[in-house]
Amino acid sequence: MNHSASASIIEHFSSIPDPRLNRRKQHKLGDILFITLCAAICGANDWVAVEMFGKAKEDCFTELLELENGIPSHDTLGNVFVVIDTQLFSECFSRWVADLTELSGENIIAIDGKCLRRSMDKASNKAAIYMVSAWAAENQLVLGQQKVDEKSNEITAIPKLLLRLNITGAVITMDAMGCQTAVAHQIIEQKADYMLSLKGNQGNLHKEVKLFFESDNTCPEIGHESNDVGHGRIETRTIRASSDIKWLKEEHPKWSGLQSIVAVTARRECNNKVSEETRYFISSLDATNPKYLGQVVRAHWGIENNLHWVLDYAFDEDSQRTRTGNSAANMSIIRYLSLNLLKSEKTAKVGRAIGLK
Repeated sequence: MNHSASASIIEHFSSIPDPRLNRRKQHKLGDILFITLCAAICGANDWVAVEMFGKAKEDCFTELLELENGIPSHDTLGNVFVVIDTQLFSECFSRWVADLTELSGENIIAIDGKCLRRSMDKASNKAAIYMVSAWAAENQLVLGQQKVDEKSNEITAIPKLLLRLNITGAVITMDAMGCQTAVAHQIIEQKADYMLSLKGNQGNLHKEVKLFFESDNTCPEIGHESNDVGHGRIETRTIRASSDIKWLKEEHPKWSGLQSIVAVTARRECNNKVSEETRYFISSLDATNPKYLGQVVRAHWGIENNLHWVLDYAFDEDSQRTRTGNSAANMSIIRYLSLNLLKSEKTAKVGRAIGLK
């Protein structure tokens, strides 16, 4: 990693105030962040491993960072991340990503939450931490994240995350938790579109849309069909969509920008067993291109396969036991930083977590 790269990252996070007492500082905050990030990229998943990595690469870090007191100890590393302000850390992350790349392609942004399972601490009555993330499907990058406040849920975190992102012209996808009138209104206000999954959390809305697609009198013809074959499974997806929903908008006038309703049916054949599931969505996109609507729906699941799964499998996030203070949430952001850098690296053909050797 060259000097300009390290300077750029440190620069973006330099606005985070150092919470330590001046008389006890032996290492610059920027140096600690940079060493931790490099270690995380190479597979370090606890403070002892970060210290070991730092000492193994001490000559390189000394040249880059001009360390006066050597590599920080694992206790120092842990104590610093306990007290770093997670909200400011997240905001710096979003600014860094915005400066790192320009969004390309169709610009579909999936927003979803993930639980840091081992961050729960029964001894101190501390619940597990949830982080809500924004994932750019085309660029394969995390655009930002927001910690869910204690005694709250994703509904309160999503608007805060959206405000930090430039989503103009994008399509925002969310599961049923994010299917809220206030969220839809904010997306439209930020000059973007939405595709929101429907379930029973919206009163009669889900029921009415479901009845529309189940009725022979109103159900539109299949607009697009696709097949996926692999691993002994055949999956057929059909997309139905309609913009003839004046009746629905009159019944639910608070849904800003509502233009269409969508039904996606997945029929799976595997081991001589057949299953079928239909999911329903509301969208600010019109229904003229059912194929694209199906692509938007499918792109949402990329956040599970290409972000959450990678965090668990490559970075072993579900096994992390950092619990004190802000350490779990802050280390989650470090993993997002690491993943973005690995995703952006196109010259080295290596796995997501290289591993300490």
